[in-house]
Amino acid sequence: MKLITTTALALVAAMAATPAVAQNKQAPAAEQAQAKVTPSKGALKALSELQDAVQKNDVANIPAKVAAAQAVATTKEDKYLLGRLQLTAAIAAKDNAATSAAIDTMVGSGYLEPSKSAALYVGLGGTYFNNKEYPLAAAAYQKAMALDPSNTEAPVFLGESLFSQGQKAAAAAAFQRAIQARNSSATKADEALLKRAVAVAYDAQSPIAMDLARQWVSAYPSPASWSDAIAIYSNLSGSDIEARLDLYRLMQATGSLKTGGQYAQFARAAAEQNNFNEAQAVFDAGVAAKVVDPKSSDYSDLVQGLKAKPKATAADLETATKQVTNGNALVRIGDRYLAMGDQAKAIEVYKMAIAKPGTDVAVANLHLGMALAKAGDKAGATAALNAVTGPRADVAKLWLTYVNQKA
Repeated sequence: MKLITTTALALVAAMAATPAVAQNKQAPAAEQAQAKVTPSKGALKALSELQDAVQKNDVANIPAKVAAAQAVATTKEDKYLLGRLQLTAAIAAKDNAATSAAIDTMVGSGYLEPSKSAALYVGLGGTYFNNKEYPLAAAAYQKAMALDPSNTEAPVFLGESLFSQGQKAAAAAAFQRAIQARNSSATKADEALLKRAVAVAYDAQSPIAMDLARQWVSAYPSPASWSDAIAIYSNLSGSDIEARLDLYRLMQATGSLKTGGQYAQFARAAAEQNNFNEAQAVFDAGVAAKVVDPKSSDYSDLVQGLKAKPKATAADLETATKQVTNGNALVRIGDRYLAMGDQAKAIEVYKMAIAKPGTDVAVANLHLGMALAKAGDKAGATAALNAVTGPRADVAKLWLTYVNQKA
């Protein structure tokens, strides 16, 4: 059984909505960077003649003028101006290979600041991308990122270029880098980028999808984002009954339980662990939310099954707590207290369980963190959830994300 939801499927479908890639910005960037550039005396004549040929679009003579200027260009200013004039001519001729070579000359001159050099390659990448020359676009964006690691555009466009080549896992990693770059700047990554990254990573079945999903719900918490993030984790992890229950509990805590099917799956999972108190409470909550019709044949098995099962009372649990010696059995008693809304008793029993040898301490700490969160003890919940290790750690991280959002 998996927690896949229609919203999670819709998220994956949203990958078709590719953001627009930047148009060619080389010429404006070059013009802005060229103010008061003084060539050497030895290159002045050759550069002036090349400039004249470029301005007149004298295509026949431009190659010879370029060669003459190359022969005498010695300073970084000379080489930069040579590249800029070559760039102007290349753009006019719509010659992308010549454009790329001109930018290499300008950047190689050492005259430009790294950020301006990177902007030139971003523009070049946009030209290649719009021509569907995705490998060349990716190479240009990678050059931009190498020159200016803080550039927030290049990794996004690199991701789109890689995705367009079918390299989904690599694209997801590029989007992740874009998110990191934007979060390091004055403005955090926008939700559209996070959703795009999550969708691509999920489609690639990449393990970073879980981390990206946590970042998404951390930055933009909502019932919809939580529903998708939890579904993505469940589908990628192949979670067992224990994890599924803890994820359903998180859906309930975040208000992302929406459909009758989700309430029913939650109730069935609780019943599978013989926690009939919780199963009944969840089913009743679905009825109260008016998404579960108790008269519907879809839920007849639950209605009849829960009627036949005994529900523990507080007195039953008190007696059981005194009698059991097994720590894992104490965890189940704590779960029933928690289902009854008695967080204080649940916390007490979970702590007893943790002190017993042989207890699955990861589960006990995870459930202790849930109980402390529901009791409003943010610090205690954080400590308990951080103590969870092993296979339960990722579920604990999701719960910790929720706890961090609480006042």
